[in-house]
Amino acid sequence: MNTPKIVFKSDIPEDALNSLAAVFIEQIEKLLEAAKKRGLAEAEVFLVSGDSFRAMSQQGTLSNYTVNSTRGLSLRGIYNGKMGYAATEAMDDEAITQLVSGVIESALLSEDDSFQQIYPGDEQYPQLDCYNPALDAVEEKQKIDFLLSLEPMAKAKDPRIVQLAYNAVVTASSSHRIVNTHGLDLQDRDNIAYAYASAVAREGDRVATGMGMTISRDFDKLDAEKIINDATGEALFMLNAEPVQSGTYRCIIENRCMPDLLSVFSGVFSAESAQKGLSLLAGKEGEMIASPVVTLMDDPLMKDGLGSQPFDAEGVACFPKAVIENGRFTTLLHNLKTAHKAGVKSTGNAAKAGYAGAVRVSPTNFYFKPGEKTLAQMMEEMGDGLVITDVSGLHAGANAISGDFSLIAQGYTVKDGQKDKPVDRITVAGNFFQLLKNIRALGSDLLFPGSSTGSPSVDIGEIAVAGK
Repeated sequence: MNTPKIVFKSDIPEDALNSLAAVFIEQIEKLLEAAKKRGLAEAEVFLVSGDSFRAMSQQGTLSNYTVNSTRGLSLRGIYNGKMGYAATEAMDDEAITQLVSGVIESALLSEDDSFQQIYPGDEQYPQLDCYNPALDAVEEKQKIDFLLSLEPMAKAKDPRIVQLAYNAVVTASSSHRIVNTHGLDLQDRDNIAYAYASAVAREGDRVATGMGMTISRDFDKLDAEKIINDATGEALFMLNAEPVQSGTYRCIIENRCMPDLLSVFSGVFSAESAQKGLSLLAGKEGEMIASPVVTLMDDPLMKDGLGSQPFDAEGVACFPKAVIENGRFTTLLHNLKTAHKAGVKSTGNAAKAGYAGAVRVSPTNFYFKPGEKTLAQMMEEMGDGLVITDVSGLHAGANAISGDFSLIAQGYTVKDGQKDKPVDRITVAGNFFQLLKNIRALGSDLLFPGSSTGSPSVDIGEIAVAGK
């Protein structure tokens, strides 16, 4: 393919689009030309630039302050029919020589005989608006002032709020560029800001915590009042929490909790896992694997999504797809390698962990499609039962292959359709695949609590609970 394909953010000046360009781009052509001269049949440069700010406070004073910048690139290419990789943070003439030699050495040592390719590109790429120049211009003092305002605000809510256990303000900006020997040239940039706080409430010998968070690409839209209301409200409510009696309970998993569970088991939807024998969904496309009310989306084009992107780590144009549609399993998530092995097209889900990471498979904005019922309506229909608001022990208590989980949880009871008593120190146990089949309803309250995995509140039917 001879014509380069360029993706730019619609509202960003070209000279500000990619800070990485000023550092590396002059050498990219020299690098690709050197790769050709050394015998690489195809080659590709993957550039990453990132800037982040994080400030944390405890007891009204700044406890942590970090500013980081990441700049780097990787070169991958096909030599003697195998793919090789090398990465660097430098980009002088010596680095060019070392990169090409590193790719050749990597290819010669590779034992992977599977199909490999450098992608020539698609005819069209979506335009996204995931970058706000004004966010990168926010001064550090403004961020710190916002942070330090949270604890006094929390303590003013109620005398039982004794402190914020931790709170933070974070901003991050990242740029990606892919250039290859087919003439492909893609660029993308995004940024985000978020803030969170954990409030501590004490009454007598009882102590409880609550969490609040807000996220936006506009710093002025970070909502301190919401953070503090959510954090202090939960902490105060949970002060008198007790475990329930062991048994089987009707259960709703709230929207701030269900994304954690979905994230732990997201790997079962990866073709990479399936082809390695690590997913029970291998070969089940077309089968009913969930309740008919369940549609599971992977949407890289979602407005303001944390996982939104116009192209994946291999330069494949991204597009929305239903992984489960009305209960029916429609597709695994693929990169080029897994798609070729399966005889299908890539779903645009190639991903790299930084500039030096290997190409893997990962979801983008991954979420259960919301229904039409409010949480209050779902509770009313449930009558009596439990609402789970938080789980812990996800990595130790969940088996991503079998789907089994046993997790420490907290939440509240529901009596006669109304929120009743706080609950903690319980364990909920079940199986993710069975849970999908048991889902009775999904709420209208879709939430992405600080990640690209989201969910509304979900009525999962009955679940086993160990308590008193």
